[in-house]
Amino acid sequence: MRMNTAAFATFNLPRWLSRLLLAVLLIGLGACSKDKPSFSAIDVTGADYAKDFALIDQHGQARRLADFRGKVVVIFFGYTQCPDVCPTTMSELAEVRKLLGAQGEKVQALFVSVDPARDTPQVLQAYMANFDPSFIALYAQSPEQLAALAKDFKVYYKKVDGKTPGSYTMDHSAGSYIYDPEGRLRLYTRYGSGVTALVADINLLLQGK
Repeated sequence: MRMNTAAFATFNLPRWLSRLLLAVLLIGLGACSKDKPSFSAIDVTGADYAKDFALIDQHGQARRLADFRGKVVVIFFGYTQCPDVCPTTMSELAEVRKLLGAQGEKVQALFVSVDPARDTPQVLQAYMANFDPSFIALYAQSPEQLAALAKDFKVYYKKVDGKTPGSYTMDHSAGSYIYDPEGRLRLYTRYGSGVTALVADINLLLQGK
């Protein structure tokens, strides 16, 4: 943007004050010209929810978000008997890590079970092994804890009865939350956004955008 610096002279201001005002204006214009990152996912930077969790992983270890500082973290809520959305999402995350090459080591996928009654530690271990050895599954220690966590993360889940007591399914939110390496919630990506978009967004976060 061109600026007519002579315009300041019409105000008959002292030269030093004119220069000061011009410098302040140019700094402001420079700040406005800096483009925000162009994410494919929904930018939720600054959100006041989904800031942390306290859960147990498939190996019995207590976990919090701070454990993964330095990595881009992708959190997905699902269950192991999910027929489509969950395995598709986890497969895509595994593909994302591969496409990122060495940078893929800086991506941590977290799978939070909304069906802890059936998703035992052993089941979760086997399920994660289907996708990527680095993936971590997490579960709540009580229905109350899971309900509180889902409320904090604005996640929906509901048990849908089947023909037999053990054949029920779980309706649940299908998107994922993405945190930057500083542990700040940055993005919400909808199911079906695709691997290419996810790789691009994660690359930006790894660059400190």
